[in-house]
Amino acid sequence: MEKFVVGAVIHSDGSVLVVTRSELDDFLPGIDELPSGGVEVGESLTAALDRELLEEVGFESVVIDGDFLEHFDYRSASGRLTRQLTVPVPLADRIVKLSDEHVAARWITARDVIGASCTPEIQGVIETRFLR
Repeated sequence: MEKFVVGAVIHSDGSVLVVTRSELDDFLPGIDELPSGGVEVGESLTAALDRELLEEVGFESVVIDGDFLEHFDYRSASGRLTRQLTVPVPLADRIVKLSDEHVAARWITARDVIGASCTPEIQGVIETRFLR
């Protein structure tokens, strides 16, 4: 692996939060994705998750709910082999504060994931969360 990414299945009452990338984005424009981002050199996975969730949805002091959830591999925009590690995070009493990186956020259920514009890998992660 040349790069690691951490992501979160933020969930509440049977729904999962997806955020939509800008249509002007160079990498996967307009795609629905889970809040996620790259792990910086020397950064722990938990520190990266805390930083990314603060940046993307305004969450502080994230608590992972349960064990490790899922991982998948892909090529990044720069062509590096990347592994995304994704964990479940409950919404709890938090309010989603979307960053400028995304143009929309919405809650989807297991029924909605097929119609969402997610990658097959993200669809699989969401379906895994609901099937457990």
